[in-house]
Amino acid sequence: MMKKKDSQHTQRQLRNSYFTTVISIALVLFLLGAVGYLMLNAQRLSAYVKENIGFNIVLKDNVREVEVRRLQKYLDASSYVKSTEYIDKERAAKELQEQLGEDFVDFLGYNPLLSSIEVKLFAEYANPDSIKNVEEIFSSFSQVKEVFYQKNLIQKVNNNVNKISLVLLIFSILLLLIAIALINNTIRLSVYAKRFLINTMQLVGATKGFIRKPFVSTSIFHGFIGGVIANGMLAGAIYILHRELGGFIGFDNIELIGILFILVILLGILLSLISTYFAVNKYLRLKTDQLYF
Repeated sequence: MMKKKDSQHTQRQLRNSYFTTVISIALVLFLLGAVGYLMLNAQRLSAYVKENIGFNIVLKDNVREVEVRRLQKYLDASSYVKSTEYIDKERAAKELQEQLGEDFVDFLGYNPLLSSIEVKLFAEYANPDSIKNVEEIFSSFSQVKEVFYQKNLIQKVNNNVNKISLVLLIFSILLLLIAIALINNTIRLSVYAKRFLINTMQLVGATKGFIRKPFVSTSIFHGFIGGVIANGMLAGAIYILHRELGGFIGFDNIELIGILFILVILLGILLSLISTYFAVNKYLRLKTDQLYF
């Protein structure tokens, strides 16, 4: 009866140990996956901001509408232009009136504004060097009087994007190192609890490979389960973020999300495997009297 109770107690401790290990791995992997997802969306957010920086191509007053439409079609067909929108004099006056809160056309007796085409570039062209070349192309058209855009804003956006990318990279590396340390310590504690079992197997003549095999197999399983749990948590977090902040946070590329989930599982398996291998090897080298210290 006593042996049965001891056996049940041991099994319960073993299950608790496995549960703690898996949950610890899952939480660490969830943080790593969240940072990976954030890095993917940092690129998306950067592209979103850059592609909403507009050029205003101010047209000459005597340009016919057919020439404007021809120019707009040419711009739409360009590889660097994402979208264009034609704003005629009347619409420009109406928008300015709404901003000023008064009818300046009646006050002046005429509409001094010119028609324009608002152009938005693809993100890869929204940097100072490329924009300078694009500006020269726009200015060369005979229908164009002036090209206007906020140069300082573009410079600041690009500088901030580079800084944020660097900070995220450094943070990711630090988190990876912390994750390795946490998973390694969790597994070392789990193996430490079985150090006497390892020593007993050595005393009865078991080889190192034979002793190491069940620990490695269990660690692979724990890493896989931890990765699956982490992916479940990550999927829930992605769903909530996409629902609440769909315009800024989200990801339409299912393939990249799938790759991220696979990497989380593989990382869990790899870190668990390596940590278990070295932890078991440590106790395989210890003598019996050293196990008590």
